[in-house]
Amino acid sequence: MKTIYLHYPYDKTIIPEDKVVLALGFFDGVHRGHQSVIRTAKDIANQKQIKLAAMTFNHHPSVVFDQRTNSPENSLSYITSVVRKAKLMEDLGVNILYVADFTSSFANQSANQFIDNYIVGLNAEIVVAGFDYTFGPIDKANMDILPTLSRGRFDVVKVKKLKVDGEKASSSRIRSLIAIGNIDEANVLLGYPFETHGIVVHGEARGRTLGYPTANIISSENQVVLGIGIYVVEIKIGSEWYQGMASVGKNVTFGKNRKVTTEINILDFKREIYGEEVDIKWYNRIRGEEMFTSAEELVNQLQKDEVATRSFFKKI
Repeated sequence: MKTIYLHYPYDKTIIPEDKVVLALGFFDGVHRGHQSVIRTAKDIANQKQIKLAAMTFNHHPSVVFDQRTNSPENSLSYITSVVRKAKLMEDLGVNILYVADFTSSFANQSANQFIDNYIVGLNAEIVVAGFDYTFGPIDKANMDILPTLSRGRFDVVKVKKLKVDGEKASSSRIRSLIAIGNIDEANVLLGYPFETHGIVVHGEARGRTLGYPTANIISSENQVVLGIGIYVVEIKIGSEWYQGMASVGKNVTFGKNRKVTTEINILDFKREIYGEEVDIKWYNRIRGEEMFTSAEELVNQLQKDEVATRSFFKKI
């Protein structure tokens, strides 16, 4: 897959000349609703025997439209980074991914200018998007009027709402589930295990004294933060995946008013990995964080968590 970054006004010579089916959306999470859009577009591209392109943005439009996102407490968090999004898109068969910089200049385009520059200008023969896709200054246009605005230059396919357990599969719903620790339901909506990226740093090294050494992870910026709890995970170090159990919490057994940390005990693993960049797949929440009266009581619980973790992987 080829990834092309577009900054308005972009250099038209970087756009491939071939006609494409173009899937539109922000696609945060590339969840099951997004997958329905992309697979619909892929089927059409295969029928037409042309390439499939998708266009997303480098960050959410609210960065431009909503000044509250400028404050740290309201900063945006994403299910997927652009890099992760690109990998998921490639796995779904996208041939060209356009990443448009969502700036004030980009946002100030009229609906017709957006069509000229980012649909016709990308050589779209057919446009595919979800039923709720909007465009133009502060979402002035939508999928219902796009066929009229196309003026016969391209066809439009609107993909209907995908419901899971009676509710719309949406990025905002998934972010809320992750934030409260309901990773199991979030993964159902995603269609794959939620994944984060981070770097291994030094911690307090208390886990070693308990017989459960941990890798302390600082996650990449702007990733949605998981709710406090104990989780079944896999961690990728280099090119290899390892099973583990993760704690997202404040280590309340060892004091009050502690900051939230992410620590992973990697099963059957002895190497030091400080400074390694790692990917983490989050599969299942075992329990919430608990305060124990002694280190011995904590170790007893960790042993139970290890049994639960190993049992989980035996079942999948």
